[in-house]
Amino acid sequence: MFSSTRWNVSGATLFQLVAEAFWVVLAVVLAFRLRGVASAPWLATLAPALVFAVLMVLILGAFGMYRRDRKIKLAVYAFRLFLAMLIAVPVAYLTADVMPGGRPFQETVSDWVMLAFGGLVLVRQLVTGPVLKLVLPHRILVLGTGPEARLVEASLTSANPPGVQLVGFYALEKVQENVVSPTRVVARSGPLDETVRNLGIDEIIVAVRQQRGGVLPMRGLLECRLAGVRITDLPRFFERVHGQIPIEALKASWLIYGNGFRQNWLRTTVKRTFDIVIALTLLALTLPIMLVSALIIAFESGSPIVYRQERVGLRGKTFDVLKFRSMRQDAEQDGKAAWAAVGDARVTGYGRFIRRTRIDELPQLINVLRGEMSFVGPRPERPVFVEMLTEQIPFYAVRHSVKPGITGWAQVRYSYGANVEQSMKKLEYDLYYVKNHTLFLDLLILLETARVVVLGEGAR
Repeated sequence: MFSSTRWNVSGATLFQLVAEAFWVVLAVVLAFRLRGVASAPWLATLAPALVFAVLMVLILGAFGMYRRDRKIKLAVYAFRLFLAMLIAVPVAYLTADVMPGGRPFQETVSDWVMLAFGGLVLVRQLVTGPVLKLVLPHRILVLGTGPEARLVEASLTSANPPGVQLVGFYALEKVQENVVSPTRVVARSGPLDETVRNLGIDEIIVAVRQQRGGVLPMRGLLECRLAGVRITDLPRFFERVHGQIPIEALKASWLIYGNGFRQNWLRTTVKRTFDIVIALTLLALTLPIMLVSALIIAFESGSPIVYRQERVGLRGKTFDVLKFRSMRQDAEQDGKAAWAAVGDARVTGYGRFIRRTRIDELPQLINVLRGEMSFVGPRPERPVFVEMLTEQIPFYAVRHSVKPGITGWAQVRYSYGANVEQSMKKLEYDLYYVKNHTLFLDLLILLETARVVVLGEGAR
């Protein structure tokens, strides 16, 4: 199955997490035994080994190695695995000083590092996929043969979820449009439920835009549902697989009657407490960086060091967002708001660095403490852009039902939005966050934000 929880942690992902963590622990134990330290209590090495395994899983997760919305090439995985080890190995090595079995763990460091690295590559390439096909097979039938069906096919091809097989497409009698390969249209063996049963289908994706007028075989779908076959529409499919809700397939009724969009005093209190703790912690840790940045900005281009810019926040209320100035003082001397562009000439030398490393966002911790922003949420936009985008993009105002954030789901899953089309794509991720936001998802976004900062993704 794709998803076992409403946070979209799939069974395949959980299996991969467990498999890789198990190998990391096993690599430490094997290194210990290969060195011939037989007299020592080898079970004691489990404590530092588990710490190392948890660190590796967390860092690999932060680097996006458990994402299911796109294929991960071997070279990319190997490089990020190397980076993860550069961080995890020293931390685990130092932590072992205060743990039982710490000394043999440190003495065999070269052995378990090599075993862990080589083994993780093999587990990812040779074990996870084949095992999932045997243990957790998931056969999908797409209902429809039009553009929406082709979109589902392209989506599954790009994501390539482990254990998932697209069996084919089921043509509808009242829809003549066919843009998929005729060879992939399944031969009917009778009604829909009989075809599904004969093909061993686990899930049906309903990929039809217009569903009225008897287009869908409702009786057959009901029989399939009663037989335990999962029935999924396009918005839920993209929500589960890609962590986004496509605007083109979205209807107001789905927002009204669908699950999610939960708001209550407990959730608000937990999120506010989380925001305050994270903001105060980061303020304390980054204060030296902020002071140095302030001095460099003042030396390079004078004042103001921190500038205020009006943004739209919760329920459409405006506030002044705080940022370190990264552009020239005359960046908008004509008074017209403009999106930042790739290689924007208005950005100063040091400004380019702080934009890439997100240091320019640090003053927004004050906005968080004031309650104007959350640490995680949709990025706040300027009123002039909000007015324009609300007119051109359906459901754009939905993103204002939660507080804006310093970082967000769209920021870690999509690049900078600098036009209407890109803003619409970002909105699809924002809608997913608004619908599903939890403390768990906020923590996941924080982990992925670390990847964005370290690898300099999406900055302009």
